[in-house]
Amino acid sequence: MASHRRTSQQGRTTLAGVTAVSAALTAAAAALSAPQAFADPAGRAAGRDAAASRVDHLYEQAERATEKFNGADARTKKLRGQVAALQDRTARAQERVNRMRGRLGALAAAQYRAGGMDPTVRLMLSERPDTYLEKASALDRLGAGQARELRGLRAAQRSLEQQRRETVRKLAELEAGRKDVARHKKDVQRKLATARRLLNALPRDAREAYARAARSDGRHEAVPDLRGAVPASGRAAAAVAAVRAAVGRPYAWGGNGPASFDCSGLTQWAYGRAGVSLPRTSQAQRGAGRQVPLSQAQPGDLVIYRSDGSHVGMYVGNGQVVHAPYPGARVRYDPVGMMPISSITRP
Repeated sequence: MASHRRTSQQGRTTLAGVTAVSAALTAAAAALSAPQAFADPAGRAAGRDAAASRVDHLYEQAERATEKFNGADARTKKLRGQVAALQDRTARAQERVNRMRGRLGALAAAQYRAGGMDPTVRLMLSERPDTYLEKASALDRLGAGQARELRGLRAAQRSLEQQRRETVRKLAELEAGRKDVARHKKDVQRKLATARRLLNALPRDAREAYARAARSDGRHEAVPDLRGAVPASGRAAAAVAAVRAAVGRPYAWGGNGPASFDCSGLTQWAYGRAGVSLPRTSQAQRGAGRQVPLSQAQPGDLVIYRSDGSHVGMYVGNGQVVHAPYPGARVRYDPVGMMPISSITRP
C-alpha cells in the first residue's frame, strides 16, 4: 500500500507516488520494456513509480483479503468450539435418555413379574390384609413415579433431538466457514504472488529502493518524541508499551504475534498483553469501544483506516501510530494521517 510506506519526518521521500489505477500494471510493463522508456529518464522513472504504485495497490487488496481471512478463521474457531460443546451436551443427553429408559424398563419388568393382578384378588389371597394395604399404597406411588419418569423421558428425547439438529446446523456452518477460510487464503496468496512478480520485474536499483522503504522500522531512524503523551487508561498504557516493544518485528498475513503480525493481529496481541480481549479483525475492532474524534485521541486508541475499515494501527501520542504495514515491511511508527482515517476507537 503506497500509503503504508513510511513518510519520514526528516524529509526523506518515499519511492512511490500514491496513485494506483487499474491499468498501472500494464503501464508499468510497457514503461519497463519499451526502448524509448529506457532512453527517457523521466519515462523510466514514471514507469517505476507506476509499478511501485501497483505493488502498493496489490498489498492493499491483499490486506483486505487478509482481514476477511482473519474474520472467517475467527468465526470457524468459534463454531468449532460450539460444535464441540453441542456434541458433548448431546452425548450427555443420550446417556440420560438411556438411563431413564433403563429405569422404565425395570419398572415394567417388575410389574410384569407381579402379574398385574387385581387388587381385590390380591387382598383376598393375602395372609395379612393390613400388610397388603400398605403394599397397594406403594404400588399407587410407583405408578405416579413411573408416569413422571415417562414424561421426563419424553422431554429428554425432545431435547436430545433438538440438540442433534443444532449440531447438524453448526457442522454445516463450520464446513462453510472452512471453505471461506480457504477461499480468502487463496485470494491473499494470489495477490501477494502478483506483487512479488511485479517487484521482481523492476530494475535492481528500484527493487532495492523499495525494499529499503519497506524495511523502515523505527529502530533505524529516530524514535518519535512521545514525551507528555498520556494514555487513556492503565490498560491502554500497557497496550502501548506492548505495541512499542513489537516495533521492528516482521509483517506476516494472518500473524497475531508474538514473532510476526498483520495489522489487526498486532493490536489484538498488544491489548491481550494488557488483559483486554479484542476481536480479530480491524472491522470488528472498530466497534470494540467508544468512538472519539481525532482531536481527542490518546495513546492506546485504535485508529481505523479506509472506509471499509481494512487497516488498523494504535495511536501512541504526538501524532504517531504504530502499525504492521504490509508484507516485506516491519512493525513501525508512522504519522497518524498516513492514509484516510475511518474512525478512532477507545477500547
